[in-house]
Amino acid sequence: MTGQRSQSIDGAEPYGGDDESAAVLRTVGKVIKMCRERAGMTQAELGTAIGYSEEQVSSVERGRRAPKAQFLEAADQALGAGGMVVGLRKDVEEARYPKKVRDLAKLEAEAVELCAYANTVIHGLLQTPEYARALYGMRRPLFSDDELERLVAARMSRQKVFDQQPAPIFSFVQEEVTLRRPLQGRMVMRKQLERLLEVGQLRNVEIQVMPTNREDHAGLAGSLQLLKLMAGDTVGHNEVQLTSRLISNHQEVQVLEIRYGIIRSQALTPSESRAFIEKVLGET
Repeated sequence: MTGQRSQSIDGAEPYGGDDESAAVLRTVGKVIKMCRERAGMTQAELGTAIGYSEEQVSSVERGRRAPKAQFLEAADQALGAGGMVVGLRKDVEEARYPKKVRDLAKLEAEAVELCAYANTVIHGLLQTPEYARALYGMRRPLFSDDELERLVAARMSRQKVFDQQPAPIFSFVQEEVTLRRPLQGRMVMRKQLERLLEVGQLRNVEIQVMPTNREDHAGLAGSLQLLKLMAGDTVGHNEVQLTSRLISNHQEVQVLEIRYGIIRSQALTPSESRAFIEKVLGET
């Protein structure tokens, strides 16, 4: 038996999200409580059996804390739940993430093609955990440690789209400055550049670089993202400062499609871009 674990690292973390996620966590808590009572165990006994405190078990059952995977796995085994508790892992994982991240992740999962131009930072689907953590660590006002880790985990979870079958088509255009801005130092940036080269080797992914010395540039109005969905619709997405906006108006989406097409034509080709990223990596 292991000792009692830290609430914010291994067991369950305080939850302060939206109503939809809160409802999910309350349902998860009720299922765990039902399995515990069926097994004839008290909260203290369950906590002792799985290496967590009675307070953690109580908070999870009341939907006040989001149980992590280790908690669910241990509880399922201790209660003889036959997979009923551990089967809730995906629901809990999604509930831990901010609503705007969940909504975007759902659209990305439905996309057959995703096109994105990023002009200030590396696109979220291409970020390493270290790079994402550096970005969130710089936000003002500051995120708490729990919030920061939750946001990093949410961003990394979105990258599951690269493993989908059938494989969606991805097209990314990164502004040159995003490759050279040394966020959190040389090693973080080297790992990030290596990640770009790794993802760029996938047959369904194209990564292009927009050089700073281009005299014509169709992307100066800001970053943009286009998602072509299975149903045939295309939606746009844009995020600036405190605003995250989904764009479904056909005329507005058409403008973004035109702009992205021109941006791609103005950027380096994928093979030229790979050589450029390798050059920057060698200089970093």
